[in-house]
Amino acid sequence: MLKILTIIGARPQIIKAAAISRAIHNHFSDRIQEIIVHTGQHYDDSMSQVFIDELGIPQPDYNLNIGSASHGKQTAGMITGIEEILEKETPDYLVVYGDTNSTLAAAIAASKLHIPIVHIEAGLRSFNKSMPEEINRIVCDHVSTILFSPTQTGFDNLVREGFLVSNKSPFTADNVGIFHCGDVMYDNSLFFKEIAAVRSKVLDAYNLSDKAFILSTIHRNNNTDQPERLTAIFKALNKIATENQIHIVLPLHPRTSKLLDKNLEKSLLEEVRSNPFIQLIPPVSFLDMIQLESHCQMVVTDSGGVQKEAYFFKKPCIILRPETEWTEIVDAGSGVIADADEAKIIDSYHLLMEKAGDLNYPPIFGDGTAAEFICGLMLENE
Repeated sequence: MLKILTIIGARPQIIKAAAISRAIHNHFSDRIQEIIVHTGQHYDDSMSQVFIDELGIPQPDYNLNIGSASHGKQTAGMITGIEEILEKETPDYLVVYGDTNSTLAAAIAASKLHIPIVHIEAGLRSFNKSMPEEINRIVCDHVSTILFSPTQTGFDNLVREGFLVSNKSPFTADNVGIFHCGDVMYDNSLFFKEIAAVRSKVLDAYNLSDKAFILSTIHRNNNTDQPERLTAIFKALNKIATENQIHIVLPLHPRTSKLLDKNLEKSLLEEVRSNPFIQLIPPVSFLDMIQLESHCQMVVTDSGGVQKEAYFFKKPCIILRPETEWTEIVDAGSGVIADADEAKIIDSYHLLMEKAGDLNYPPIFGDGTAAEFICGLMLENE
């Protein structure tokens, strides 16, 4: 029996882990044992436990309850806790997702103990090392044993960094296996879309009609923590909503909610909160998010995951960052990088509305079986 130890900590990782847990349950239950460790990086129930419950993920076997702290303090606490669990469980593989501090901490702990690391979402690069996530993903990739990239671009990035396509099993930290496998989030979106249509009541709760609203999410530190950037974004959203009489629904990340009063101009905040076309709502569950993405007119976001989900559901997307790891979305023409520039955000809205009927969404994220491929490959390399 292959034993894997899965690290989750932030909402996106919890959701991604659902695909692997589901694949194990449905196809590999007699061959793979999964131990789940929750670092507690997202400790708010609205950003964590609700997703575990809703998506049917097994309850974590361990919870480190790290909580919010500086990068150094948070990562150090995770390394200590994960190291103790790894020494106790002695898994065949450590499985990590994405680019959070939980990912970095787990990779450091496992690499020091010579436990093979499987990195799902490997090879993604923004080429902006001022982003903590960029450092995390690069470090993790370069101490891993098997790298699974969701896109061809990610795979090509790994090759450019010196990983060899010619390496053969058995893979080790010095003989790394790299694979383009598709995206586990696409697996999830296909699986949960029909469930969301039945179970989610979010459209009725906020009186939303199909294709009659914009969905927006804002949570990245460089947007929420910098008043000028946050102000530019909300000025643009306010103008788009008012001038086009289009509803904008914005589920507020807990950090963003706390920082609105501090970093947004008071007069603008009052305008936004009193705007009948803008709805600031609490964080939503994954099924509610899928329902919102499925039925919105357009997505405006600084989230990498939401960019992809917009693409999965064939929705144009305005990207509130100076770059994106998901360059395929921009190359396809369905995503536009506007950064936190008021004029660019507004112009991007009009551009995408004009092109809406002509946008294409090539199948760049796989066929919905990435999780099964990943599990099968781990078993082959046992």
